[in-house]
Amino acid sequence: MNKAVALKPTLSARQQIIEFLYKWGMLVTVVALIAIFGIASDNFLDPNNIINILRSIAIVTVIAVGVSISLTIGGFDLSVGSTASLANALVISLFVWHGFGTTGAIVVTLLLCTLVGLFNAFLIVVLKIPDMLATLASLFVIQGVAMTYSYGGSITENMVLPSGDMAEGAIPAAFGLLGQVPTIVIIMLAVTLVAQLGLSLTTHGRRMYAIGGNPEAARLSGIRTTRYKVAAYVIASLLAGLGGILLASRIGSSQVNAGGGYLMDAVAAAWIGFSLAGSGKPNALGTLVGAVILGVLSNGLVMLSVPYYAMDIIKGLVLAAALAITYIQRR
Repeated sequence: MNKAVALKPTLSARQQIIEFLYKWGMLVTVVALIAIFGIASDNFLDPNNIINILRSIAIVTVIAVGVSISLTIGGFDLSVGSTASLANALVISLFVWHGFGTTGAIVVTLLLCTLVGLFNAFLIVVLKIPDMLATLASLFVIQGVAMTYSYGGSITENMVLPSGDMAEGAIPAAFGLLGQVPTIVIIMLAVTLVAQLGLSLTTHGRRMYAIGGNPEAARLSGIRTTRYKVAAYVIASLLAGLGGILLASRIGSSQVNAGGGYLMDAVAAAWIGFSLAGSGKPNALGTLVGAVILGVLSNGLVMLSVPYYAMDIIKGLVLAAALAITYIQRR
């Protein structure tokens, strides 16, 4: 009897620890990584380096929030990297080839990116192709469109056009400010906040979660599931397009498949976001935390002079450990 009574506090403490890790394991991971790299490198906690980390994760976060929104309705958008590449090419070409101003180029680029979302929605909603397969096909299509549009090369100021003429347009100075601190960080935080409030506090957000949880039950309850699925993919494409625009502003040119490298980090950040506060569902704040983990890890490894070919191994192991802490099964 006494032995059973003595075991209860131990079991209770163990359950509390597991509950805490389940809810806040990702935040613990962030703090642990910052502490480790702060001790190992004298310059890691330098304010300029912190700003550099925030700038480096801004584009990933914006794209990843779009992925999270596609996940809310039980979908999955793999075409966001190619969409970012397309937006990168479009916005720079509108400046350099066609002489657009900042506002006009951004608006036209985002409008064209909505067509990607509509194309994805057509494949998924109308043709009934599974989300992952449909957006995988879309990934190749959009990547091909972007490369064809840019003639398979970079788009820069004063470039020689295929016709042999010189491009006379210029990238406005105001556009270049979008990719710089603090503007790019403010945009990242604004996108995250708006998405989080929209998903958690509005009727539309709750309906999207309901569709992701049980689409048939949501349909029978009167929710227009088709409209919300289309909206989710359009928003995902818009945010991917915004990420491509920010990338164009940051590097000042269009590079071949420039957005492709952001796909896996965006997907990882979105899935990591499921675990924040034990929500078990896509959320923008969790996605931001996931992006911070990736950014801190990459920056810290560079500062420790870890060979580039070993970084993916370490990054994968740390992410696996962080996910294991968060998703540990409660017994």
